[in-house]
Amino acid sequence: MRLDLYQAETALIAQDQTALLDEARATMLAGGALSRLEQNGVLHAIQVLVENAIGKAKQLLKAAGKHVPLSAYDGFLGVAALGAVKSSDLTAWNAAIGLRNRIVHDYMNIDMLRVLELVKNEQYRFITDFLLAPNDFLE
Repeated sequence: MRLDLYQAETALIAQDQTALLDEARATMLAGGALSRLEQNGVLHAIQVLVENAIGKAKQLLKAAGKHVPLSAYDGFLGVAALGAVKSSDLTAWNAAIGLRNRIVHDYMNIDMLRVLELVKNEQYRFITDFLLAPNDFLE
């Protein structure tokens, strides 16, 4: 798939999932509690957002003619070397990837209160920013 088409699809998914997280955030900030179904929606939105970012990172590496690692963690090391993300943000990326892995593989050990606090504090926004950012550094 062409990178411009991939980027357009990535942006649509990012906007949709971010809107869901923003809605959940607004509910919580207004003093409302999320139902169990809504909490599962939050987990799914985070999972999709992070997986979308992992996919974009790998596409950027491929477009730059770089090695595309299997590990998402290594993928973000690679895009940091390209300048697509700041090296200082790698700790946040590692945490996001770790949360995604926990949602998918270790779902019995998710601290939902921490996840909801993350949403309240918009700690997902850096992922959205990456997904919506143009790929100018490739030119």
